[in-house]
Amino acid sequence: MPWFKILLGQLLKFGLIGGLGIFVDLGVYTLLRTTILTPEALALGPMIAKVFATLVAILWSWLGNRFWTFRHDRATGPQATREGLEFLSVSLAGMVIGLIPLWLSHYMLGWTSLFVDNIANLIGIGLGSIFRFVLYRWWVYSPARLHRQADAVVGELQPAQSR
Repeated sequence: MPWFKILLGQLLKFGLIGGLGIFVDLGVYTLLRTTILTPEALALGPMIAKVFATLVAILWSWLGNRFWTFRHDRATGPQATREGLEFLSVSLAGMVIGLIPLWLSHYMLGWTSLFVDNIANLIGIGLGSIFRFVLYRWWVYSPARLHRQADAVVGELQPAQSR
């Protein structure tokens, strides 16, 4: 089953990019959370730190997934802008999913230690990653969409047949 092999390869690459992205996300979060965005300095410091950390991880993820995981299915030319905006939309929605466990544990339950914050971040990253993979694979980098666009371009290039 070649489609299964392709999907498995993409899933493994996505996992590696995401695994490294976890270190990026948690590293930036921990740096910000323990320095300029401590809860003592700013009540919403942990949430703001998470937003910044996620945005850095989104950039890492976009580069890795566009140029490695889904390199054969990525758009080129004008469609690349559409693809980038879709990637950003999915990533920001995934970020919101990732913020929910942190907000629940830190602000609703009052568990404010850095350790618990990072456990909540890992849960959020996991939930957001499932969401993002599904939408990246079947929407943003959809092979079917790429093939439809290629067929449309070929159709436009062929001369109209005389009747």
